[in-house]
Amino acid sequence: MTQEVRAAGAVLWRGDGGETEVALVHRPRYDDWSLPKGKLDAGETSAEAAVREVREETGFDAVLGRYLARTAYPVQARNGSGTVPKTVDYFSAEAVSGEFAANDEVDELRWLPPTAAEKLLTRPEDVRVLRAFCELPPSVTTVLLVRHAKAGKRDDWNGDDDLRPLSEAGQRQASALRRVLALFGPDRVLSAPRLRCVQTVHGIAEDLGTEVRHEPLLSEEGYWPDPVLGVARLLAIASDGGTPVVCSQGGVIPDLVSALADRDGVELPSARGGVVPSKKGSFWVLSFRAPTPEAGPVLLAADYHASALPTPSPSRS
Repeated sequence: MTQEVRAAGAVLWRGDGGETEVALVHRPRYDDWSLPKGKLDAGETSAEAAVREVREETGFDAVLGRYLARTAYPVQARNGSGTVPKTVDYFSAEAVSGEFAANDEVDELRWLPPTAAEKLLTRPEDVRVLRAFCELPPSVTTVLLVRHAKAGKRDDWNGDDDLRPLSEAGQRQASALRRVLALFGPDRVLSAPRLRCVQTVHGIAEDLGTEVRHEPLLSEEGYWPDPVLGVARLLAIASDGGTPVVCSQGGVIPDLVSALADRDGVELPSARGGVVPSKKGSFWVLSFRAPTPEAGPVLLAADYHASALPTPSPSRS
């Protein structure tokens, strides 16, 4: 059986209100200029690999943003007989600290405006990824909208459903979310007031040294009497800026994401058969244009990650 080679990388960028610059690396082994990328380690997600490879190749720690694109091309098989498919998943990633030093893989790094970077890139696939990055402003407000992890079957729980806890599988999902969502730089944690929702994101709040704030309008019981209020509440959270984690339920998230996408003209191709996906333990990365005194936040992109456990790449909107 042909084994696919999976890799991940990023458009690493910087810019403090001025001109945005992106990082290109020169790899002496191939004598090419490329975006930082590399193969996934065993048990690693694409998001984790992207951050690790950026650090290893460029020396910079990065905070992930939206998913950009997947490239695919054949590479030589290890046994030398023919080729195997290789896929690379790319994210937008803001450089937050670090300094480049030449290493075994990369001997030079250049920070360039995107137009100059496009001319220097060796491979057309990287140009396509860079153009996807340039389609939207690099600096956005990111809302990490999480569906609670597995909590067993409702029919098997005899107590108050609000107090139904995570199952063992759900605890594993919550641990994975704690690890992966940290890559996006969350700064606060909010949740529907259900034990399973709070437990799903409690570890993230613990890492931030904060509490999980309850959001009744984002529970099923609080949302459906007036969904407009629920949508307005999420937009208010986005208006506060930063990178909030918001945990909700499967009866809320599909309608909430659809309403935001319809309002702001964002296509959701992952919504097959008209149903927006929302698996337990999944999350949406919602990218909003920052609000202004004249207008509130506007949804720019919505990327669905079916799991924080090692799985196929997210669906791109």
